[in-house]
Amino acid sequence: MLDQQVVEKVLGAAMRSGGQFAEIFVEDARSTTARLDDGKVEEVTSGRSRGAGIRVVVGETTGFAHTADLSESGLAAAAEAASAVARSGQGRSVTVSAVPERAATARVLPETVGKASKVELLNRADAAARAEGAAIRQVTATYADSRRRILVANSDGLAAADDQVKTRLAVVAVASGDTGMQTGRFSQGWSMGFEFFDDVDVEEAGRTAARRALTKLSARPAPSGTVPVVIKSGGGGVLFHEACGHGLEADLVAKRASVFAGRTGELVASPLVTLVDDGTMDREWGSYAIDDEGHPAARNVLIQDGVLTDYLYDFLRARREGRPVSTNGRRQSYRHLPMVRMTNTFLVNGTEDPEEIIRQTPHGVYVADLGGGQVNTATGDFVFGMTEAFLIEDGRITDPLRDANLIGNGPEVLRLIDVVGNDFAMGSPGTCGKDGQGVPVGDGQPTLRVQALTVGGTAA
Repeated sequence: MLDQQVVEKVLGAAMRSGGQFAEIFVEDARSTTARLDDGKVEEVTSGRSRGAGIRVVVGETTGFAHTADLSESGLAAAAEAASAVARSGQGRSVTVSAVPERAATARVLPETVGKASKVELLNRADAAARAEGAAIRQVTATYADSRRRILVANSDGLAAADDQVKTRLAVVAVASGDTGMQTGRFSQGWSMGFEFFDDVDVEEAGRTAARRALTKLSARPAPSGTVPVVIKSGGGGVLFHEACGHGLEADLVAKRASVFAGRTGELVASPLVTLVDDGTMDREWGSYAIDDEGHPAARNVLIQDGVLTDYLYDFLRARREGRPVSTNGRRQSYRHLPMVRMTNTFLVNGTEDPEEIIRQTPHGVYVADLGGGQVNTATGDFVFGMTEAFLIEDGRITDPLRDANLIGNGPEVLRLIDVVGNDFAMGSPGTCGKDGQGVPVGDGQPTLRVQALTVGGTAA
């Protein structure tokens, strides 16, 4: 993307004003989105952006500039702008490793597939969803792909590159009946090319969304109050991402905006709980070869057998605090500074049979899928929407429930997990927002039971 000589000159220019650390991040990103709504193509868009972000650090002060001009002069101007925050000094020359090239691991790059073929997938999903019954009144199917090539080099001599390809399919079906309008969803995405559709059946995706909507036509109002809650494998990972994961990001810990601040070495969860963040997982949505500061992806154990072991770090914070780099420095694009972010965050497998977990629960709620939510990282309090849930009666899954909220506290939920299944699965792909930046993430967990969670339903 840039040759070694240009990189060295730009970093040298960034250091000339006395910078203690300088970094260049180059990005070439492209994406395609197609959306079919009620059998009509509502949107087919493609976009591409190329540019570089340059940061210079002096003490506790960071200067940052970005440019879409990747010429040597354009990059030098951005470097000088970033250096404006640096104190004057003699500076030093910079030598980096040979600038690498990294080929995409995708077998079929999405940009080599015509838009008509992508839209045809959506038509198939739409037809399959509607064939499930006349009560299906609306279907929206969305295809998305992206390819992101990055180069990172810094004044420590690091130079690294990655070629990240992602493909995603989502279907939303709406059914109408005596209980009103009910919605069912399917969403799947992986870090891979168009070969994604060798493993994902688009007709089954449409049928799944439709069946979920149709099932909810007979849904009962969810109970209100505190009950045992069993969460299906893969369906509740977002709970731990939001309610626990963000509180383990070192920038929030440093600001004392985390309920987990200063608690390493403490028992913060049930001994059944081991929480991991892993950017190396094959094809998962939050995976990459290097983070956006150029360091190889890693597997980080955050909670081991209930004990808080460590936090997630970006490079500069880890260096400042004398901690190992957890390689969690991520940014939305070249226009943004990196910050500490999760990748694929999940609870590891337990030993229990998931069907036995349900049989051992006389009454409660079975959550097959959680939607979006909110969390206060300083207290751990959260609210999440249940988008697919059922009653548990006499140790059996019975009636479907209308959408309702789960209300609780992250650390308390961790302590109240009393059974963990052996059926680990990752959930749907997600985009995590933080300080105005969104990055792709994954989450997952085996089937598990929380002894008591508050359900914000309407039933007495």
